[in-house]
Amino acid sequence: MGAHTALVTPFLKGAVAWDDLKKLVEFQIREGIDGLVAVGTTGESPTLDYDEHIEVIRKTVEFAAGRVPVMAGTGSNATTEALDLTQRADEAGADAFLLVAPYYNKPSQEGLYRHFSVLAEATAKPIILYSIPGRCGIEITVETTLRLRKQFPHIVGIKEAGGQVDKAARLVREADPEFIVLSGDDSLTLPFAEVGAQGIISVASNLIPGPVAKLAKLARTKQFAEAKVLHDQLADIFKTLFVEPNPVPVKHCMMRAGIIRSDEVRLPLCEMSEANRLLVEKVADATLASLR
Repeated sequence: MGAHTALVTPFLKGAVAWDDLKKLVEFQIREGIDGLVAVGTTGESPTLDYDEHIEVIRKTVEFAAGRVPVMAGTGSNATTEALDLTQRADEAGADAFLLVAPYYNKPSQEGLYRHFSVLAEATAKPIILYSIPGRCGIEITVETTLRLRKQFPHIVGIKEAGGQVDKAARLVREADPEFIVLSGDDSLTLPFAEVGAQGIISVASNLIPGPVAKLAKLARTKQFAEAKVLHDQLADIFKTLFVEPNPVPVKHCMMRAGIIRSDEVRLPLCEMSEANRLLVEKVADATLASLR
């Protein structure tokens, strides 16, 4: 599976900056990323309206032009909304779907099963579940994941962003060999791979796609000694990109690197504090210098 970038959605003067999005997609593909995720959390999905949401997916598919797969974030805490987004993204040409656990309303595991079942019945394309309890207030348990996989073979994997290496190990151990386990945290790419996970959906790769793709490949091919050297080189940036809510720090770094023109985010997100901005800039500059 490798490294897939959870793309930021570039803004300029409040609107989606389509030229910057095209430039970002080209940068990612040129640097060797394995796939793209449009309109995940990093893409500020909560503050895009429905038409923007689908248009970002459609444009990302257009810009990628079949060179790498495009996964669309189409989850919601309302099953009807997630269903509509998934169907519209399917029509827009998405290759697969990333479906986050419903947030805020905290359904039971049975409710989660029924929610994802409705979505799985609406498409034949691959689905990756997305468990991130820190944002959703609930997790998709191993048991629910395995139950969904058994019922719907095109639920092909899970993005596990709960920071639990032991859960990743259990998923690898108890699921069938074709089931894909992905890290949702850049800093856990290597630890997850050591227990059998197959890749990462990355935030840091917006800024450094080449090194993240290389790390994922080394880890996936069990070249752990070499992977650890690169992991250690990237550890500070992996951590520092989350000193304030994602994607605020990474967008700022991308603007400074000339990847996008503006580091704009939409409220309720806002710019970093001065202290954190200086920290992020220092770490980013040191990391980029070390990679040259």
